[in-house]
Amino acid sequence: MRLLPATIAVVIAASVYTVPVQANDQLVANICNYVQADDKNRLRKKLKEARVKLRNVYQGITCDGDSLLRFAMKSGANDIGEFMAKRLSTDDLSVTEADGSTVVQWAEANGHAGSPVTAAIKGRLSGN
Repeated sequence: MRLLPATIAVVIAASVYTVPVQANDQLVANICNYVQADDKNRLRKKLKEARVKLRNVYQGITCDGDSLLRFAMKSGANDIGEFMAKRLSTDDLSVTEADGSTVVQWAEANGHAGSPVTAAIKGRLSGN
């Protein structure tokens, strides 16, 4: 019984603060699977069940060594990529990743410049 209040406190703290939250391995695996399958509805449901916001966990999650947006583009998951681009802050979209490039720079260098996900990211960064 004592575990329940501690768990609730962690969930509340995770949803209030904007620093990245350390998600558990099963949640990360589910998120990666839903991104790869381009299943926006199941991703939204899983995030809601876990009571976390995408922008709070985005920087802490990698799928096959890539950020969620890069993984979506590699997987051809345009619907979920556009969904993430709309939900993330412009700071998250313009972050320089480990290889020294932003998501847009990486997309243009790796043949994803014409992707709807790249267009959605550019739109958000330009203020549209």
